[in-house]
Amino acid sequence: MQPPRAGSLPPGIHRATPEPAMSLLEQLLAIARNTLLESIRQPIVLVVCAAATILVVMSNPFSAWTMQDDQRMFVDIGLSTVFLATAVLASFIATNVITREIDNRTVLTVVSKPVPRPVFVVGKFLGVSGAMVVAFLYLSLVFMLVEVHGTLQTARDPLHMPVILFGSAAVIGAVALGAWMNYFYGRSFPAWALVSSIPLLGLAYLLSLMFDAEWNSVELSTQFEPEIWKALFLMALATTVLNAIAIAASTRLGQVLTLLVVVGVFVLGLLSDWMLGRALANAALETSQTATQSVQHALLAACRAALPNFQVFWLSDTLTQKKAIPTEYIAWVVPYALALVTAMLSLATALFQRREVG
Repeated sequence: MQPPRAGSLPPGIHRATPEPAMSLLEQLLAIARNTLLESIRQPIVLVVCAAATILVVMSNPFSAWTMQDDQRMFVDIGLSTVFLATAVLASFIATNVITREIDNRTVLTVVSKPVPRPVFVVGKFLGVSGAMVVAFLYLSLVFMLVEVHGTLQTARDPLHMPVILFGSAAVIGAVALGAWMNYFYGRSFPAWALVSSIPLLGLAYLLSLMFDAEWNSVELSTQFEPEIWKALFLMALATTVLNAIAIAASTRLGQVLTLLVVVGVFVLGLLSDWMLGRALANAALETSQTATQSVQHALLAACRAALPNFQVFWLSDTLTQKKAIPTEYIAWVVPYALALVTAMLSLATALFQRREVG
């Protein structure tokens, strides 16, 4: 029997084949998927969505106390509720995904794979944005169902029974499915209840468009409001910008400070036209300016350019005035939102690149 050669293994034992390294795209998708699952399982998501659902439903009878068009009041209140609810969710979810992993030192197991830090940041953003899309779709469908029901102008107006029956069945079915998966399979109740509610509410919305309050068959275009869906799409873009801002702030700040930064930027962004736009317009009307005024004008212009203008995503006034949202306007807002997201993620990558996580 020949002795084994140097470096060879004994008979019957094979050399282990090393696992192939994951590509950057695979790493990105893995981080995004894990972040999406972790985010949507948080109880705060279900709590905020449930509270916003109650507020949207209750805003329908509350809007009936106006002296003019009650439906305009409901659209304004309902859109505000959806916008604020998603802003709150973005603040809580996005601020927690990086800060929590740094505090628990679990980020060390990721960046030591090795996973490039830019891939880690972008993956976290995509995962949080995916969770926010789920929550935003749910709230949008709830709002649109109540919008199809309409505000009762008088006590003689009939209830829209298709909306009530189909919408209630969708919500009950989603809750029942979430409870079933949690009890028998140990799955997350918030995640399954929220995710399953989207196709059920979508089906309920589609069926509600096919009938009026008296169960008479009508054309889908009769009750369908494309302009409101355009406004909701622009609000979803604003939510992605908030996610990017929260990710950038959480790379250096704790959760409380990150929440303050996100809320502050959100409020200032909504008021930027009122605070800075008027001052710039007044300064432009002045024919002669001193050196000090020119410097102040330049600083105001720089602040307005650097501060995200969330007013461009808020088109409630356009809807209440029954005006159409031009496609050209949407084509301008989409690149603006992408530019803001790119800038915030670039800032987040730069801040996280030198962050000590050990």
